[in-house]
Amino acid sequence: MFIRGFRTPRTTVAAAYLLLLAIGVPSASAAPSTDDQGYVDSTARCAPPASAVLFGNTETSRVAICKTPGGSYEYRGVRVRDGAQLIVPASQSGDGFVADNDGVSYTVTSKSLVVAVGNKVIREEKIVGVHRPQTPDAPSAPPVTATPTTPLPPPLPAEVGGGGR
Repeated sequence: MFIRGFRTPRTTVAAAYLLLLAIGVPSASAAPSTDDQGYVDSTARCAPPASAVLFGNTETSRVAICKTPGGSYEYRGVRVRDGAQLIVPASQSGDGFVADNDGVSYTVTSKSLVVAVGNKVIREEKIVGVHRPQTPDAPSAPPVTATPTTPLPPPLPAEVGGGGR
């Protein structure tokens, strides 16, 4: 007997699978390759003569902490979903680093990335891949203090996409 609208179990399973894909099952795409400077083809990478002291990724972000030859630090972060980039000065704090951008602080340790406004934590993300490259100390040079006035370039190919989070 045929009933209008009735589907066989195989069709139902296939429809459920397609529905899960449509509502956003997390992407299994891997992070881009890395080297001692950070993520290759990414803003979360230190440009010589700076060296990476810590870099890693969360489910939604990639971050790198760079040390300049003059001893100052820089936070370089990328939101994977849309490739949004943030490059700001950072300072060492305990076992991690803190960067501030217009009242929003980004605290990076080997365990987490914490985004806060004042004492209110907006988001805390577990670092799922962390790297602490072993780099020799670079010779001292005056720190670069110029602040870029031009907008950041569009996201690099390795920074686009990531499951629509």
